Amino acid sequence: MRLDQIDLYQLHRIDPKVPAEEQLGTLKDLQAQGKIKHIGLSEVSVRQIQHAQTIVPIVSVQNRYSVTDRGSEDVLKYCEKEKMGFIPWFPLAAGRVSGSESPVSRLAARWKATPSQVALAWLLARSPVMLPIPGTSRVEHLEENVAAGELKIDANKWQELDRMARAS
Repeated sequence: MRLDQIDLYQLHRIDPKVPAEEQLGTLKDLQAQGKIKHIGLSEVSVRQIQHAQTIVPIVSVQNRYSVTDRGSEDVLKYCEKEKMGFIPWFPLAAGRVSGSESPVSRLAARWKATPSQVALAWLLARSPVMLPIPGTSRVEHLEENVAAGELKIDANKWQELDRMARAS
C-alpha cells in the first residue's frame, strides 16, 4: 500500500474463536507503533463496542443499515451519543431500495430523483455521524451518488419515506 500509517483500520467482525482482547490488543499495539492512526469496528453490538472501548479507543462503526434495514438503530444511537462515525454497510440494500416496486422508487419518481439518491439523502439526513460509502464501479453512478447530497428531505418527505419504508 506504500503507506507509513493506515488512517482508519476497520476490524471486520470480531472473530468469536479468538478473544476480543487479543484482537483489539494487536490493533492497539499497531496503533502504539504508529502503523494505525484510528480503529473502527464492523458488524458489532453496543455491548461489543463498549467492551472494545475498555481496550482501545474506537472512532467508527460499520454495520448493516439502510432506509429499509434498521436493525442497527441501537448501535447508531450509541455512536451518536459517543460521537463516533457510523458507516452504513449495504446502504442501498442491493435492489431492495432501487427495485421498481420499492416504496423508495415510487417516492423518488415523484421527487424527480433516483431511488439511490433518495436512500443516500435519507441516510445523510438521518444522523450527523452518518458516513455512507456506496460502492460503485461506474462514473455515472458516482455522479448520481454525489448528487444525493443536494437532495433535501424535509420533515413531510421524511415521514412519508419512513412510513413507506417501514411498511415494506
